[in-house]
Order: sequence, then structure tokens, then C-alpha cells
Amino acid sequence: MENNDYAHIFGNVFDDCRINCPECGDTRKKKNQKTLSVTIEGNDCLYYCHHCHISGKWKRPDLYQKPEPVPQKVRAISVPVASDQSLISNYLESRSINPESVADFQIVSGRKYFHGAGELPAIGFVYGDKEAVKWRSMEGKHFTQDGAARTLWGIEALSEDAKQLVICEGETDRLALASSGVFDSVSVPNGAPQKVSGKKVDPEEDGKFSYVWDAREQIEKVEKIILACDDDEAGFALAEELARRIGRAKCWTLSYPEGCNDINDVLKAHGEEAVQNLVRDAVPVPLEGIYSADDYTKDIDHLYTDGIVGGASTGIASVDQLFTVVTGQLTVVTGIPGSGKSEFIDQIMVNLAKRDEWKFAIASFENPPPLHIAKLSEKYIGKPFFDGNTPKMAEEEKNDAMKWINEHFLFLEQRGGESATIDSILDRAKQAVMRLGVRGLVIDPYNYIAQSSGQDNEHKGINDMLTRLVVFARAHDVHIWFIAHPAKMMTDQHGLTPVPKGMNISGSAAFFAKADIGLTVHLDKDKNVEIHCWKCRFKWVGGTGVVNLDYDIPTGRYSDVEYEEFVPEAINHKPDWQESDDDWEF
Repeated sequence: MENNDYAHIFGNVFDDCRINCPECGDTRKKKNQKTLSVTIEGNDCLYYCHHCHISGKWKRPDLYQKPEPVPQKVRAISVPVASDQSLISNYLESRSINPESVADFQIVSGRKYFHGAGELPAIGFVYGDKEAVKWRSMEGKHFTQDGAARTLWGIEALSEDAKQLVICEGETDRLALASSGVFDSVSVPNGAPQKVSGKKVDPEEDGKFSYVWDAREQIEKVEKIILACDDDEAGFALAEELARRIGRAKCWTLSYPEGCNDINDVLKAHGEEAVQNLVRDAVPVPLEGIYSADDYTKDIDHLYTDGIVGGASTGIASVDQLFTVVTGQLTVVTGIPGSGKSEFIDQIMVNLAKRDEWKFAIASFENPPPLHIAKLSEKYIGKPFFDGNTPKMAEEEKNDAMKWINEHFLFLEQRGGESATIDSILDRAKQAVMRLGVRGLVIDPYNYIAQSSGQDNEHKGINDMLTRLVVFARAHDVHIWFIAHPAKMMTDQHGLTPVPKGMNISGSAAFFAKADIGLTVHLDKDKNVEIHCWKCRFKWVGGTGVVNLDYDIPTGRYSDVEYEEFVPEAINHKPDWQESDDDWEF
């Protein structure tokens, strides 16, 4: 793009949007496909096309000239000067709250109009310096508000030497705490959200939780923040959102007695001492990604009772002597073109689906889904899909195979014409795992995946991508097979190509380093199939070595050379042919 085009293209875009690419948009079949992503970062406009891969940065003049926002002043409202104290006392006593213990709190009473209920006697909670009054009816659950409450109710009354602060979901809970002798407490101004937001927390745009940032000085002074939110889904969401902004290491939470949903319920049902004990026995909010040994008690007990059990069988006896399939791991598969890498992984998937009911998501860029389904059908039925020297499967068998494949396989296809990225693949794989129980993911092959924008170091890009795959496999308990072509292999004096291993894969040594299992599918000089396992991180999964397999061309099936039929069992022992632990690779 020419410099003088930038203002026309990016002049009115907003952050995180997509527009038509000026370079390739007019030449593509789908001219309306918006492939150019635009992100505002500081004063710069960053762009990247997911189709032709142009990228760059442009400085928007209007962003540089953007004036600083003027803080909105809080306008004072009218607060009742005289209140019916008996009305306030009656309300508090109905909640088992001692009126004398909260005499200094900003509480008023009066008659207010509530939508759908008319004018009713009500109690009001005054926020800040007359910034708002939140009203609730004495009878029923009707609410209204004068002004706009934006601060934590009671934050101005926090003791200078306070060691802890209790944050409640409602004003009545704060009153119940004070009635029980716990005075350093506040209540949020706008209740709880329905669910936890997935958005990144930005203090400048965090309108709903601005009260946290406004009180950051007081919050930073105290050593412990106790989140006394309601014991329901919305309360859990509020506690999580507060912990994200305050810092999980500083936050503690409560465990309510059975039948109690909040602090006031505890006071009414069990009394003041129970409220004091509840606060005293608060427990730390679990730290994200940090766990103690106790968090693994069930796993440790299982290991102690049952020992280490190998993974699921591949369905081929001799291959099981090399490795078994364990969820949470990454297998890197390589081999020269035409060696049968994809066909071999298809065979393992079919075997796992037939024996253990595994489900799979497949991102295959060299096998169109219809052709891939035909190949899987051949392995499932044991007959060719197409006419040839061997009669093809009957239509009834084809339909049976289609039904079975539909129950066990999903295909991640780039129908929009955009380049595949590791983000797009993992986003769809995550949905497949969560909704459909997928346990295996195949990505075939690596060289069809576009590198991240601005990534000019191939080794670093591959290393980052493999790290993401390992993390995804463990977080979602799936096994990932990642197929990658080797660099061009030189033939020897006899014209034979050596067996490629992990260090021969094009682009980076990270293919070897990050793999839990490393495989090569190879054809020897006589076109016999060899399966090489050049890395096995854990000895209870398998070990390094090589086995030969039979390959049936009409059906695409792999089988043991020594066995016509094999009934597999879980591998939980060291292979007999391994002579010593020195042979294992870690």
C-alpha cells in the first residue's frame, strides 16, 4: 500500500475490527471477505491480512491529537434531611441487625415510587458525599436509585490501620457484619454480574468495576481482602471479577453454612458469633496456575493403589511395544513424502475409535474431507471405497461407515479461504472438546499453518507454536498428532534416502525437543513399512525402536507382520525387548 492510501483506508477504523484488504480484496473470488485485521495499539494502527499476509503499522494523526478525557464530576443529589428512625429500626431488626451498632451509617427512610409497585415506604443507603441513594422497599423486593452509585459503600469509613477489608455484595450484608462487630467492610454499588467476562481487564475502560480502581489506595493498604459475595452463580462471578482486579494472592473467600446464601442469612440463622467465626475462618482464593500437593491427593492415591498404567493401545501389537496413546501429550510425526504418515495416523484413529470410542478433530490440509472420509471408510470396513482390482464396498457398507465416522470424527476446514493459523485451529478444537468430547486432534501438515503477524524468526515461531500445542493438550486432556515434513534428505551412494528423525524436520530443532512422542513412517528399499519411534519422553508409555508393518493397498490398512488379528490390552509394563533403562530416552 502507498503511504497516501493509509488515511483513506484506516481513517475511521476502530480497534479489533476487520476490513477488506486493499491488496488482495479485489482479486479474490470472495471479494466481500474481510481478511485485513486492524488493531489500535497506543497511537499506532497495526494491520495484517490473513490471506495475502501483508502487515505493517501506520501512525494515525487523529490518535496523536486525541484530547485527554475530562473526568466526569459527580453531581450531588437531594438526600432526605429527616428520616423516620422507627422505620429504619424496624427494617434492621427484621434482619436481626442491632440498630445501635450501625447508628453512624448513612441510612435514611422515606416514601419512594417503585416501577410496577407504586409509592411505598422505603429505606435508603447514602453513597459517598451525596452522590447517590439506593432505595429498597420495606415490603417485597423493589429497588430504585437517586443519582448513580459509583463507589464502594462505606469505603470512606475504613480504619486507617485496617489489616483486612470485607467486600460484600449488598448493603444489608455490610450492616450484618457491623452488627456482629466486623466494621471494616464495604459493599459494591451495582450488584453482581451474571457471569465472568472473558475480556482483558483494562482500568481505563473498566466502567462496571471502576469502584475497585477508585479505591485502589485503600485496598493496597490492607493485607487481606475477604470476598463475602453471595453463595450463587452471580456471587461466584463477582468474586472472580474482584479477584482478577485486586490480585488473587490478596483475596480470601467464605464457606457459608448449609442453607445460608449470604452474611445476613448467617446472622439471622446462627447469630453474631457465627458471623465472626465465618470471617475468621475465611480461606484463600485458589491461585490461578499454582497448586499445593494437597490439590493432587486423588491422583497420588490412584498412583499408589494402581501404579502407572500405560496409555490406550494403538490396535497394532508390535507398535504397542514402541508406544501407547496417552491424553495430554503431543506426538510429532514425520517421514518423506509418500511414506504414509497420514494413512498411519488414520489407522491409529480408527483403531482407537472402534475399541475405546474415542472422538477426533482433524485439521488436514492435504486431504479434502470427502476423500479423507473415503479413506477412513476403507479402514473401518476393510474394503476399497473405489472400483479396482478388488470389489469396492457395498452401498450399505458405505452408509454404515458414514454413520460411524459421523459419530467419531470432526473436520476443521478453512471454507472461507483464509489461511489457517494455530489460533484458529485451537479455537475450533477447544469447542469440539467442550461440546463433543473430542479426545484426539490431528494437524496435518505443519507447513500449511501461517506464522503469526510480525514473526520473522522461524525457529522462535515454531517453538512458540509447539509450546501452545503442548499446553493445549494438557489443559484439555487430548492427544495431539502433529505431522511435519522433513527437510530435503540427500540420498546415499545407492540412491536410498536415510530415515528422517526429529532433528531433520524442516524449520526448528524444537520439533524434537517439544514432542512427547516422536515417530517416523518410512519405506525401506523394498517398500516395506517401518515405524520408527525416535523419542518417548516417559518410559511407562513406551520406548525408542523400530517395527515393520504390513500395508494393504486396497484398504489402506496397517497390520502386524506376525498377526492377522490382534486383540489389544493396555500396556503397563516395560517392553520385553528393552534390555536396560539406558536405552530409554527422556
